[in-house]
Parts: sequence; structure tokens; C-alpha cells
Amino acid sequence: QVQVAESGGGLVQPGGSLRLSCAASGTIARNQAIFMGWHRQAPGKQRELVATITSGGTTNYADSIKGRFTVSRDNAKNTMYLQMTSLKPEDTAVYYCNALIRDRLYWGQGTQVTVSS
Repeated sequence: QVQVAESGGGLVQPGGSLRLSCAASGTIARNQAIFMGWHRQAPGKQRELVATITSGGTTNYADSIKGRFTVSRDNAKNTMYLQMTSLKPEDTAVYYCNALIRDRLYWGQGTQVTVSS
């Protein structure tokens, strides 16, 4: 059984930083998870794509977070990260990650990020 889970969310003041993690666990070998990227969903809004990372390491970002967020991964640990800096109240949302594992797409349950003073 395989699962993907996010962690690292929380309450942070505007201008602060957080690092989210997305870990694949279960019956999975090292380097077997192909992490796709991060999405977020704010209250009353549709889920939006935040950042993607290809198997070759190429990254892409939504314009709203470009220059503030960085996506990376550690294949040996089957883990992906989202480093978020200069956080704004409009970054408040539930953040989700996804990964392709043995040809099946897995989503995590999400982690809440709240940016407020």
C-alpha cells in the first residue's frame, strides 16, 4: 500500500517562511516516486497549480508565487519540498502535493497554511 502525505503547514505572519514536505511511503522503493508538484486551494476558490517539477528536475511556478517559492525533491527519500518565503495573506490555503508511483497518481490529504498577523 502506498500513500502520499504533506506536512509542515501552520500559522505564519506575513513576510515569514515555511517549508512543506511531501513524502511517499509504504511499499515503495527508493527513487520510485515521480513527484509532480504542488497545488493549493483557498476557501471559496478552485484548486490551483502552484509549482511543478519534472523527472529531469525542471521547475515551473505560478506567476503569483514566482521568486518566493522553490520546489525541490530528494529522490532517495521519496520526498518533495516546497520552500515558501515572503508569505502573504493571499497564500493562505490548503496545500496539496501529488506523485506518480507505478503509473498511478497519488494525492496527499493536504496541509493548511495560514498567513495572518
